[in-house]
Amino acid sequence: MGEQTRGIAVVLMSGGMDSTVCAAIAHAEGYELAGLHLNYGQRTQEGELRAFRNVCDYYGIARRLVVDVTHLAAIGGSSLTDMSIEVSSADLASAGIPTSYVPFRNANILAIATSWAEVLGARALFIGAVEEDGSGYPDCRQEFFEAFQRVIDTGTKPDTSMRIHTPIIRFSKKEIVLRGVELRAPLDRTWSCYQDSDIACGECDSCALRLRGFRQAGVGDRLPYRVKPVYE
Repeated sequence: MGEQTRGIAVVLMSGGMDSTVCAAIAHAEGYELAGLHLNYGQRTQEGELRAFRNVCDYYGIARRLVVDVTHLAAIGGSSLTDMSIEVSSADLASAGIPTSYVPFRNANILAIATSWAEVLGARALFIGAVEEDGSGYPDCRQEFFEAFQRVIDTGTKPDTSMRIHTPIIRFSKKEIVLRGVELRAPLDRTWSCYQDSDIACGECDSCALRLRGFRQAGVGDRLPYRVKPVYE
């Protein structure tokens, strides 16, 4: 990875395209990456964990932490963790909060990341949150991360100094794809589907956003799909 000059960055890595491009940005900025992944009982846990490991291998990330937070599945309330709630078909025009919203998930993730980052002496937390992708997720807004930064500043040791970085939060999926291509991020190793771990469904919100982003960017998506609609 070459000589690092900016210290350690804990990167929240779901195995998806957004967090992978976020990792690519942190890598390009000269941070030494530490990859954090959460298994929370999601439908596609197997596919996401596989993608996380593959992306870590690509970047030579030695520091890896996989945390089981199955209490999120026990709490329920999301189609990603509650098998009795159907994963909604894509509706990219909807402004409401979709069934895939996992209540307060990013706060849980950031709390764990902060604990690990403090032990590592990390200077940064990178999270690939995207407001467009959030589709109304309240914990994907910039205001949320600014508020959580204040929590970190208040609740960590006085000599702890870490900042939350959300470098793609204002990006469209097209811009994320193009940035990933520019940085040679391993987009083909990522997993975005909310429904399946083997072959992407092509019909959930996450697949739809990804497919539209690749199409608008004029880039081919090498991920296999069960169906591959054209999303406008």
